[in-house]
Amino acid sequence: MRKLITLAALLACGCSDRDPSSTAGQPQTQEPTDVGPQRCDNFDETGMPLFGDLHVHTSFSFDAAANQTGATPEDAQAYAQGEAIAFFPIDDNGVPTGSVRIDRPLDFLGVTDHGEFLGERAVCHREGSLVYESAFCETYRANERQGARMLAGVIFTESPKRIAQICGSDGALCREYAAAPWREIQRAANAANQPCKFTSFIAYEYTGTPGGSNYHRNVVFRNELVPNLPVSYIDAPIDSELWAGLDTACPEESGCDYLTIPHNSNLANGRMAPYMNLERNDENKRAYAERRLRREPIMEIFQHKGNSECVNGLSSILGAPDELCDIESVRRMGEEKTYLTSGSEGLSGNTSLQTTRECRLGEVGTYGMLGAGCIHPTDFQRSGLLVGLEEEQRVGLNPVKLGIIASTDTHTATPGGVSEQDWGGAVTGEATPTERLQPGILTSGIDGNPGGLAGVWAKENTRDAIFDAILRREVFGTSGPRIVPRLFAGWALPDRLCDDPERDATAYAQGVPMGSDLIRAANGDKPRLLAYAAKDPAGRNLQALHLIKGWVGGDGSLNTAVLPIVESEEGAATLCALYTDEDFDPAQSAYYYLRVVEPPTKRWHTYDCARTAEAERPEVCSNGAYPEMIREMAWTSPIWYRGG
Repeated sequence: MRKLITLAALLACGCSDRDPSSTAGQPQTQEPTDVGPQRCDNFDETGMPLFGDLHVHTSFSFDAAANQTGATPEDAQAYAQGEAIAFFPIDDNGVPTGSVRIDRPLDFLGVTDHGEFLGERAVCHREGSLVYESAFCETYRANERQGARMLAGVIFTESPKRIAQICGSDGALCREYAAAPWREIQRAANAANQPCKFTSFIAYEYTGTPGGSNYHRNVVFRNELVPNLPVSYIDAPIDSELWAGLDTACPEESGCDYLTIPHNSNLANGRMAPYMNLERNDENKRAYAERRLRREPIMEIFQHKGNSECVNGLSSILGAPDELCDIESVRRMGEEKTYLTSGSEGLSGNTSLQTTRECRLGEVGTYGMLGAGCIHPTDFQRSGLLVGLEEEQRVGLNPVKLGIIASTDTHTATPGGVSEQDWGGAVTGEATPTERLQPGILTSGIDGNPGGLAGVWAKENTRDAIFDAILRREVFGTSGPRIVPRLFAGWALPDRLCDDPERDATAYAQGVPMGSDLIRAANGDKPRLLAYAAKDPAGRNLQALHLIKGWVGGDGSLNTAVLPIVESEEGAATLCALYTDEDFDPAQSAYYYLRVVEPPTKRWHTYDCARTAEAERPEVCSNGAYPEMIREMAWTSPIWYRGG
């Protein structure tokens, strides 16, 4: 375990105990694409729903299946806008012979190739580099999957260091070679960005897997002003160091601005809990919460590695079991599985039979990236939000105040490719139905899924408008369909608001939208919540609206409840309800978010099974180990109430 850090000192100097040279210098820019304040022709003060993907990998990532197809950030930008790109299968000469196209273009995109190893990959692939002919680089180039493992060992530790034999003792050579791919990532995003039509953000993924646990965040920049290089896990292996490093490399006075988005908390083994590696005093906790509230407004609730909404069986959380928590879940309490345990990339072939359990007090688990290890309440959105409410009562600030989006985490440069019917895989080893139907690693293969989409309520389709919507947490996520959900809360929202032609304007005027705080009412009224949703125009009718409530009881207990506020057996194109929380206690801190549910539909693997000749179908096609039907969903960001 790395040494404890005094956060107040860290934030005061805007530095870390890592080598800061990778982020030295002022933010760099290429050709600007957002020039001054804008107002699009379809500007909407009450907001418009936009769909996108803020978690996408191309061949610029060390572990991407796109390395086989050669797909670049430019290809991902083209795919998101409706163009066909080269895809699997690969012929004997290593050339992709297939093509793939999204069913409907996206509204916005952030390509998030790993900030780690941009230089390591470049220095080993560029002929004429000082280490191109080294034994390491020759071995690295020999096999794409082997090369990924050679690099991944660096980020498997809690004290990562660059590989001296190719980067030099000070890492300077790899930082130098990282500059070109980082400029290309920027160029592709800036070239694709079309204000009012299609928004493309410059972004990258900060990727750590200490002890085999997930510790990943996507970093998204507001505009074309960005640091000279990404601040990576190698530079800053703790979240507080990441934000401090970015503040130094991306100072607001220069026009640079950023936010971070944690993902796959379901695989984190407690590492997404606040205050990691900090001295636990009130000063540090408040400083941490202030920084996180400012820089990390949302989390990713769903993607191809599973569902991070909720888990049943946590002893620290009171509430009835929720069967929808298990849909596309790769972590279930009490489940027995055999896992690979150690070696390069954390994998050597050694196996261990483990039963998934709750983390003990103060425990941080391991191997969550393989679906193993203990589960902490902050590994899931619903219980993690309660940890935030509890901490707010202790230190005055909420360090787990996270809105909700979803994304794909595709590693094939196919953002928004979420169709269950014709999914083409997300990572290496998923290029064919036969491959996808097998157990994989990193919760891939039969355990994976096509992923989800990010939704925002923005006033127009521009970088500033979408970035501001994320900062407001006025965002939502879906498991794939383009369901449009919305949630407001107030103390006196009028009756028949669902039928009001000015519904949104009225709700804004007399309440607050998702992502906001509901300020305490002077007269002790009970909160009223306006929840509504519209179906995907190309998808199924909606079946239910569930209001999820979490609260801290008067005895300090942490509680959740699923409140079915609308049920439609026959399905409906739109659902709306005005709900009053009759059990509300003004002394108790609480949150509310909306979950929208479609009727059951076929899971992706049933289509792959049907495509596979009967004699060649694997056992999962007939043994019932994986459900044939799923429930597609959408989730809004919460609305918070602070009791007292």
